[in-house]
Amino acid sequence: MGLKAKGDSAAAPARQNGIPVPAAVRGRAVTTADVIRDEILARIEPAVAVQMTAPALTERVEALVAEIADERRLLLNYRDQRTLAAEMVDDMLGLGPLEGLLREEAVDDILVNGAKQVFVERRGKLELSPVTFRNDAHVLHVAQRIGSSIGRRIDESSPMLDARLADGSRVNVIIPPLALRGPTLSIRKFARHFIDFSRLAQLGSASPELSRALEIAARCRLNILISGGTGSGKTTLLNAMSGFIDPTERIITIEDAAELQLRQPHVVQLETRPPNIEGKGAINARELLRNALRMRPDRIIVGEVRGPEAFDMLQAMNTGHNGSMSTIHANSARDAIARVEDMVLTASVNLPLRAIRSQAVSALDVIVQIARMRDGKRRIIEVTEVVGMEGETVTLATLFAFKYLGENSDGSLHGVFEPTGLRPRFLPRLEYYGLAKAFLAALSAKERAA
Repeated sequence: MGLKAKGDSAAAPARQNGIPVPAAVRGRAVTTADVIRDEILARIEPAVAVQMTAPALTERVEALVAEIADERRLLLNYRDQRTLAAEMVDDMLGLGPLEGLLREEAVDDILVNGAKQVFVERRGKLELSPVTFRNDAHVLHVAQRIGSSIGRRIDESSPMLDARLADGSRVNVIIPPLALRGPTLSIRKFARHFIDFSRLAQLGSASPELSRALEIAARCRLNILISGGTGSGKTTLLNAMSGFIDPTERIITIEDAAELQLRQPHVVQLETRPPNIEGKGAINARELLRNALRMRPDRIIVGEVRGPEAFDMLQAMNTGHNGSMSTIHANSARDAIARVEDMVLTASVNLPLRAIRSQAVSALDVIVQIARMRDGKRRIIEVTEVVGMEGETVTLATLFAFKYLGENSDGSLHGVFEPTGLRPRFLPRLEYYGLAKAFLAALSAKERAA
């Protein structure tokens, strides 16, 4: 992809930290490209470039590349000229070398560890990309472009940044002196296509029976908490479940970075706001949640509960806002309950632990546990009912569980989504909506392989 001048060395290690390095990364030299790049930057004002359309700027840069190569007598074929021009336009208008990865639909995450190491996640697996930056200053330039787009700065005095790209992708940036090996970017791409339960079943994330049970839970306005680790697919599952909400309902969503893709006509999206350069003006999820209660919501969906807003979320669920949904970082349903307790305690409320647990039990109906397993696939591994309390302990009952059976020849895991057959205590709610029999049919269905 890069341009190689005569005399440049092409030697590079075949492995980097034990990971095979793609051929496109090895021997990448940019001496000729740097000469032309510097000339172009001297001839085009950045302020003028950002006001041009991408096609117009591309045409202008391609002409300049050809002109400079001719003036300097540099041997560049037409393909190399176009490649360099495209790189320059991406630098001027976008995120430089990352633009191609952002356009690639198979890429879910982009992880930049300094200038020469860019990992991507495809189909749940991390792999080293052939994409590189020229140097750490180039990475920092991209990071600063991201920061300036939202009115934030990223420098030694403010070395961390959370931001959202124009397409909705989430970005975290951390730079030296905190990042010891150069500027580091972590990008979670925004899903361009809505994934429903039929697609989740095709991907092996759920069985048709499990999908039907969760559909009924969403339709019947059960309060649902989706639990899982980072990158396990919590937001994707929340999107899928939100698809079963009645289109006549008024839905308020609260997120740190807008990712939900609700298709109902009456949706109000609220997004938290970080502090400005002076450290003022921040609006957190708790403030938005309190305001949402004054907006006549039928349902409140919190993209992720991670702090004191957990107390207000439980209060909302307990005061008539049935059908509310949220996600949480936890490794099991039991851990999710414990994390909610800890978050409520950070809200500075003087409540004994038993009272907090009692509120959680009254508010939550179902906890859905999802995980990214070692074959890279994301699967719903357990659906748990929050039953009640016995003494000081919250009692839970498993309705569905993924049962691991073995490994296929291609390395993928083989298992079944196994219903336990237990009758949930929220069955009267399902009867009220006329869907109790359909739910029980899903619970009594045969095991499905995944």
